[in-house]
Amino acid sequence: MKIIFAGTPEFAAVALDALYQAGHEITLVLTQPDRPAGRGMQLQASPVKQRAQAHQTPVAQPQSLKLDGKYPEVAREAHALLQATPHDLMIVAAYGLILPRSVLDLPRYGCINIHASLLPRWRGAAPIHRAIEAGDERSGITIMQMEEGLDTGPMLLEESLEIGEDDNTGSLHDKLAAMGARMIVEAVGVLEQDGKLTATPQPEQGVTYAAKISKDEAALDFTLSAEQLARRIRAFNPFPGATARSGEALVKLWNARAINEESSAAPGEIISADAQRGVLVATGKGVLQLSELQKPGGKRLPAVEFLKGFSLEGGRFN
Repeated sequence: MKIIFAGTPEFAAVALDALYQAGHEITLVLTQPDRPAGRGMQLQASPVKQRAQAHQTPVAQPQSLKLDGKYPEVAREAHALLQATPHDLMIVAAYGLILPRSVLDLPRYGCINIHASLLPRWRGAAPIHRAIEAGDERSGITIMQMEEGLDTGPMLLEESLEIGEDDNTGSLHDKLAAMGARMIVEAVGVLEQDGKLTATPQPEQGVTYAAKISKDEAALDFTLSAEQLARRIRAFNPFPGATARSGEALVKLWNARAINEESSAAPGEIISADAQRGVLVATGKGVLQLSELQKPGGKRLPAVEFLKGFSLEGGRFN
């Protein structure tokens, strides 16, 4: 089966790797334009582009696919390329561009998407972050037939997994990326054998939207409960990170949990800081135990190491 693949980050690249390994013919890869990255802010190819180039697959990086959008000439060129490229199916994973109806209707078998949630919960841009932040017990992958609505299409395959109490967005991302890669290969195999996949409409109940994560969300508000803060620290790592100020210093918080203790201290006040228990902080409800922190410009360290070379000024987090 000839496939056009559209994706950008590592989550999508893992699926692309699996399709190559399964022997499928990738005739074209669409990915986001190169972006500045790193200390030197040099232009860097996306993980998907890097994989495609390693396999000598043609790559296109249009700024838009909408013929009536901001870049109509770019979109027209992209449409012409898609029409000229032999393909039976388009697979989309975390691409980052809207696919208009004119693109969705091109492939013989349409466009199918690898989405990192159990739809209809967490449609949208940041389903992994939001599932952890909300305290969901399970997440998963939905292979979905794409339509013009935001992640509204019928479900073709779905599989779930438990969100571990120590999972953060990074670890859950890796589990779901591997799951999605396996499932998309399975889906293409069924499509090749049977000529179709069974489509199930999404339930009308239980729809939620996973808004894009902003850097502004990194700063923690200690008037929230310890449980909410622990979830946010897990949800916002490794990006955009979870931070708090101690005096003038910005401290990044990597690992924390709510503990079953109460305190009369004001939210943000440091109750204790020692090698045995780490850093205990009062919150709006309960106590937050910080076990892994990072100095400004320094390395990520266990609390025992962090405390050797850094003073928690004023006995509180702002």
